[in-house]
Amino acid sequence: MKVNMGSIDRAIRVIFAVLVAVLYFTGQIGGTVAIVLGILAAVFVLTSLIGFCPLYLPLGISTRKKD
Repeated sequence: MKVNMGSIDRAIRVIFAVLVAVLYFTGQIGGTVAIVLGILAAVFVLTSLIGFCPLYLPLGISTRKKD
């Protein structure tokens, strides 16, 4: 696994996950929507922590700055 996510991309994913958590715990979202967004938020946090997005690989995308 080669890191293919930049810091801005990672931050946006974490902010999205926090937003989903806030919406869920304040009762703004529920049911199927909450489950789908919760799973997506968990994937976003995981990919942010490791810095690798598997979907970027076949698409040839990298948001990481070149060294």
